Amino acid sequence: MPTSSASTTDTAKSNGGGVQSLERAFDLLERMADAGGEVGLSELSASSGLPLPTIHRLMRTLVACGYVRQQPNRRYALGPRLIRLGESASRLLGTWARPYLARLVEETGETANMALLDGDEIVYVAQVPSKHSMRMFTEVGRRVLPHSTGVGKALLASFPPEEVRALLSRTGMPAATEKTITTPDGFLAALEDVRRTGYAVDDNEQEVGVRCLAVSVPDSPTAAAISISGPAGRVTEAATEKIIPVLQQVAHELSEALATQNQT
Repeated sequence: MPTSSASTTDTAKSNGGGVQSLERAFDLLERMADAGGEVGLSELSASSGLPLPTIHRLMRTLVACGYVRQQPNRRYALGPRLIRLGESASRLLGTWARPYLARLVEETGETANMALLDGDEIVYVAQVPSKHSMRMFTEVGRRVLPHSTGVGKALLASFPPEEVRALLSRTGMPAATEKTITTPDGFLAALEDVRRTGYAVDDNEQEVGVRCLAVSVPDSPTAAAISISGPAGRVTEAATEKIIPVLQQVAHELSEALATQNQT
């Protein structure tokens, strides 16, 4: 039986010198993640431009490896083996970030954190504590909802409003304190402030007496943000004016470092 031109190029080299079938497989995984983790073959074909036979062959391989699973409704979902890869990558990203967080602590005096957006939740992947006796502590690996955190606001500020509303409808907006934003309109207004000022604030919204300042890491391979947190009595408006330029500079330098790692 003749083989289609699409399938004969599956193992060919891409223009960048890589293996085309690998590039296509990873592209399909990323498209599945962008679609919420579950898609049909026709949706993947429409978004990727690849013919159905090629997609079906790639998906069969990904299913066999455990990176994708087929649902009873014949749609495909991201598989459990990706969790291990993601957790390892998150730990490595946190390791790369620690020297930059340490610099934040040295220059601001407050605890520094790095967090990622994982699905609908924020996960903290690295922390360097303040040297003050009174300091903030967040366990690495802790997961929180985005609406009550500075890092959550920094990460979601670049998202279209309809995607933010969809996320909030899935997670809900429970109040952690009396100052937590608990309405989608209120949260979208806060995101507009982030876009206008270039940084996010958690002002006693996750924990009473704690103030957090956060910025996103531009061009990070996965959505990431860094922050400093400390007692509201130290992280004042006056302190904010001094801290934000440092946060933004460190985020820029971390972005450049991650881009260099991505190229090696």
